[in-house]
Amino acid sequence: MEWLLSPIDPSRAHDVGFAISWHARTMTLAWGVMVPAAIFAARYFKILPGQDWPRELDSQVWWRGHWMGQALAYLLTLLGLGLILGDDSAHFAPIHRILGYVVLGLGSVQVLLGVFRGSKGGPTAPARDGSLRGDHYDMTPWRLHFERLHRVLGYAALLIGFATIFTGLWAANAPRWMWAVLVLYWSGLLVAALYCQRRGWSYDTYQAIWGPDPELPGNKMPMTGWGTTRPGDTFGQDVKKKKEDTHVRRT
Repeated sequence: MEWLLSPIDPSRAHDVGFAISWHARTMTLAWGVMVPAAIFAARYFKILPGQDWPRELDSQVWWRGHWMGQALAYLLTLLGLGLILGDDSAHFAPIHRILGYVVLGLGSVQVLLGVFRGSKGGPTAPARDGSLRGDHYDMTPWRLHFERLHRVLGYAALLIGFATIFTGLWAANAPRWMWAVLVLYWSGLLVAALYCQRRGWSYDTYQAIWGPDPELPGNKMPMTGWGTTRPGDTFGQDVKKKKEDTHVRRT
């Protein structure tokens, strides 16, 4: 227990004031806990286990978990920044400070992209003229650019956020238990992500929302994102297999 409570670098003291300690807590909660969890929800919770897809479409669990988690993380980021502005003791780690502002910039761009991502469209969010037109439903060029940029910047912010946390923990000479908790949490998420990815649960957002109808605008286009699957392909194979099994049993 004493080993876990001692600083990571025994040659230095772990002596930080109120501002830095709470800055570290809010930033670690935001970028070490909430952001990874929100990204995980967006990637693997689009179709939930037990959901009767495609009869039940557009589950809001992943969407609410993603935007609410990211919004709260951004607010915590601003709070954490405010705690150290004007604090002279906060200027002892230049690399950490630079990385932190990079993460803040990426997070701010993500917020703006989310606000200006375009309209949804489709049966649940029709246009003002009553049509199904919408940036997402039609997969307009703006929507395609948004999705690519949102993913790239999001994962970049996540990785740089990890580096920022580690440099901050080192600069503050944080106790070993803090490092251990973060590593265990991230390792758990990584194992869960690998499991979900292997099971093919990284579903295409478009089909998760609107279904596998090949006549839908987005289903006529190539998928965006890496490692995603169109559940309609698997669904069709499952239906075919069930019909074959039924035929075999009857004969």
